[in-house]
Amino acid sequence: MRADADRVAVLVPAAGQGTRLGGPRKQFRSLGGEPLLVQTLRAFEAHPMIDYLLVAAPEEAIAPLRTELREAGLSKLGDVVAGGDTRQASVKAALHAVPEDVGYVLVHDAVRPFVQSRHITAIVKAVQRDGAAALALPVADTLRRAIGSEFGETVPRESLYRMQTPQAFRRDWFIAAHEQADRRGVQATDDVELVQRIGKHVQIVEGAPENIKITTPADWDLAQVLWSHDPIDAPVDADV
Repeated sequence: MRADADRVAVLVPAAGQGTRLGGPRKQFRSLGGEPLLVQTLRAFEAHPMIDYLLVAAPEEAIAPLRTELREAGLSKLGDVVAGGDTRQASVKAALHAVPEDVGYVLVHDAVRPFVQSRHITAIVKAVQRDGAAALALPVADTLRRAIGSEFGETVPRESLYRMQTPQAFRRDWFIAAHEQADRRGVQATDDVELVQRIGKHVQIVEGAPENIKITTPADWDLAQVLWSHDPIDAPVDADV
């Protein structure tokens, strides 16, 4: 059993409308015979370094979702709470529900089901060592600015990264980051930005191209292909 200060909770904001994909909320669509949200949570349920799962959902979905997730065998589920109007507000709502004995929190997109066990291990070790870390991928494509409908200057891609999740933080740092954002009226593009705004350094943990966020119809089509070839049932790391 790990000491209290090392316990880890995963916060999953799942209150979004998913308008770019169209149709029903994407987090509740079926992937591999179960809701996408359930498949995403299973990756963390199976990992021995994760202690709690907390989901922020649409208010009208809270009661049925609690039942559904528990019936799905998600024994680490702490609670399902009401999300907010923005992703940041939903993360904050889940953060307030984290048990007092948790020292670290991971934030993960509800619609990113292909996160690998080795990356969960790497991100937990990094946050416990350094206080803040996030998965990201180096940019491989050539980047250019646009001038109207034409290409402008080439943007050097060295040292540029595409952000992924999980993003992980010491709980006290993350609380302080949200409190400052509330005072200043800041809406950040991701959780790393909030923590950087309180002067903390966030370590890079290299992710994987397969760790996609399902946002568009093309992403959904790719997810079907990825799932058919590699469902999320790989064993967790032995060296945790």
